[in-house]
Amino acid sequence: MEAVLTEAVALLDEAGAHALTFRALAQRLGGGVASIYWYVANKEELLDRATDHVIGQVLTDIQKLPAGDDPVDDLRAMALTLFDAIVDRPWLGAYFMRNTDVQGNSLRLYEELGRQTLRLDLTARQRFHAVSAVVGVVVGSAVDMGQEPPQEVLNGATTREEYLGRYAQTWRELDPAEYPFVHEIVDEFDGHDDLDQFRAALDLTLAGLRLQAGS
Repeated sequence: MEAVLTEAVALLDEAGAHALTFRALAQRLGGGVASIYWYVANKEELLDRATDHVIGQVLTDIQKLPAGDDPVDDLRAMALTLFDAIVDRPWLGAYFMRNTDVQGNSLRLYEELGRQTLRLDLTARQRFHAVSAVVGVVVGSAVDMGQEPPQEVLNGATTREEYLGRYAQTWRELDPAEYPFVHEIVDEFDGHDDLDQFRAALDLTLAGLRLQAGS
């Protein structure tokens, strides 16, 4: 099973979920397609088990983080660890926590995040919403950042800065009376750093959690 999951993850990393077929996996393993069915019933189970295989390492990394006195800071460190894993593997975000009957490691990681909220003065609903918000910011931002850039950036026809700059210039030409917010932030958008934007979103979420907990 370990070899099956290792090669499945390799296929996912190389070309995404569409490339993960039993035939392709069997070729990498040097066996027949029928042999894969000894381990998983279908592609959906394989995707869930491959996801859990990767999350197992993320969970190990999170459990190695030093515990601090501030649960919100500890939650932030855990969130950043998960974010780094999904940025490197954009396919991971689509399947994380999809089926916790199969994804035991994902459920344990979710538990680790949630335990930090047990150290705060919150209701059960507030804890649930807090962890859901953090996971949403992490997974959504990581998947977005992990996507391939536009083709013209990939092939070198333009740079990322030039690509964003074209949109920024279009925004500057809009009627400021109709788009006052866009005019206010266009210089921030022009050439912005996606990682800084994610960290700001995470910190805003965690600042709200602090306020809710009265800390």
